[in-house]
Amino acid sequence: MSTIQIFDPALCCSTGVCVVDVDQQLVDFSADVDWAKQNGAQIERFNLAQEPMVFAENPVVKGFLERSGAEALPLILVDGEVALAGRYPNRNELTRWAAINVIEEKDASSCCSGSKCC
Repeated sequence: MSTIQIFDPALCCSTGVCVVDVDQQLVDFSADVDWAKQNGAQIERFNLAQEPMVFAENPVVKGFLERSGAEALPLILVDGEVALAGRYPNRNELTRWAAINVIEEKDASSCCSGSKCC
């Protein structure tokens, strides 16, 4: 399974959803991360404000920050390689990177009864 590392910009807390005026994008992303972790994904998040040395000690992240600056965060690495920058991934991207098998549930009301089942 792949390891997903998320390098967040400077946030007030580890998720960025602790302030009064919460960014809905961060709320949705945090929910997607929680869902992915519950389904076996290995995800690590690092906050520039709280863990600056993690950013400085990772050569990929350090080079990215030197070229693009902190305003280009978030940066997402999958197995140490850049997968995405400048925005948070959606649930589909997390699912693909973490190789999570998603089984879609069929709506029971849409299936026929008897011998003619769809």
